[in-house]
Amino acid sequence: MFGLFKKKSAVEKLQEKYKKLMEEAYKLQSINRADSDTKYKEADDLLKKITELQANS
Repeated sequence: MFGLFKKKSAVEKLQEKYKKLMEEAYKLQSINRADSDTKYKEADDLLKKITELQANS
């Protein structure tokens, strides 16, 4: 209840974005392989940024 108005950290926001990208990539996998690969690449880059931020904290 008290965490209702708590703002998300930058890492939490990036983790949500990573999860969405992975879901989109999975859905595109059977439809368009090139677009799926692009989404996986974006997600991988985002994961690297997340680990970089966590290492600096």
